[in-house]
Amino acid sequence: MFAYIVRRLALMVPTILGIMLISFVIIQFAPGGPVERIIAQLQGADGGVASRIGGGGGDPGSLGGGDGGGSRYRGAQGLDPAFIADLEKQFGFDKPAHERFIKMITDYATFDFGKSYFRDIPVLQLIGEKLPVSISLGLWMTLISYAISIPLGIAKAVRDGSRFDVWTSGIVIIGYAIPSFLFAILLIVFFAGGSFWQIFPLRGLTSENFSDLSLPGKILDYLWHITLPVLSMAIGAFATSTLLTKNSFLDEIRKQYVLTARMKGLTERQVLYGHVFRNAMLIVIAGFPGAFIGAFFAGSLLIETIFSLDGLGLLSFESIVNRDYPVVFATLFIFSLMGLVVNLLSDLMYTWIDPRIDFETREV
Repeated sequence: MFAYIVRRLALMVPTILGIMLISFVIIQFAPGGPVERIIAQLQGADGGVASRIGGGGGDPGSLGGGDGGGSRYRGAQGLDPAFIADLEKQFGFDKPAHERFIKMITDYATFDFGKSYFRDIPVLQLIGEKLPVSISLGLWMTLISYAISIPLGIAKAVRDGSRFDVWTSGIVIIGYAIPSFLFAILLIVFFAGGSFWQIFPLRGLTSENFSDLSLPGKILDYLWHITLPVLSMAIGAFATSTLLTKNSFLDEIRKQYVLTARMKGLTERQVLYGHVFRNAMLIVIAGFPGAFIGAFFAGSLLIETIFSLDGLGLLSFESIVNRDYPVVFATLFIFSLMGLVVNLLSDLMYTWIDPRIDFETREV
């Protein structure tokens, strides 16, 4: 197993490099950029704004003095070429693309992600400020979906084909078919002052007076705010996990060793939880890290927007829209690295749950 772990860790390096290289190349051909964004903001802005944005390198009075005719940036006509060059230097675009990529990878290897272009704070600090929201959504969504789907999936497998299985399958299918953002809107309409009841708050993760509350009050206030967003995200994962659990148990129940255990006189409960459960839950439990990471990084953008939660999903989207490349590439690097690590942890969980599985003899 040690050799397998070493091989997987070694493969992470070229994988990360490939992901970052492809993304970097795509960005080079994508229209727009931080320089174009500032140029667009300067149209109609006063000289003081230009001076602050350009770091003082350009003469504000010369913004209308140059023709900008040779500029490769759209909308740069009328701006001093020296000011444009100063902007390029400020963002590092005065260097060739390959030098910028090598410097970025070298810095990222030491977890130096630089500063945000437009927020003027370190990227790691910015990500750290958004982490509590995304962790809350991802962790609670995963725990709730597993807490419901595992018992329900087992019950459906044991009662396969019964009325209980049929009507619960209908609920599961409806839950899977409803997008999380649409369910979020329905919850707002019914329970957040949309058209019926004003039970839950609509904005933020805590109340404004959160710091003044007692410990029990803080817990209740936090749960009060997180209820609707978590329910919105859990509905799709709940449906998927339920069907996965049911199918996994059905596959195990139909195997020969289950029939042998029953013939030995074991009760149905002993057969189910003493023999079937461990094998059937292998794929479900081992997928927990991946399910959490998926909810943590990918599933919260629309929910964060709808409920005004300032998390990583919203940060990534705004950074792409604003061409804040340090934040874009840093989040991509961190997300990719964590995804690779979680995949390795999932494999290790397989071997921990069932020691019969041996990845050592497999080719990576």
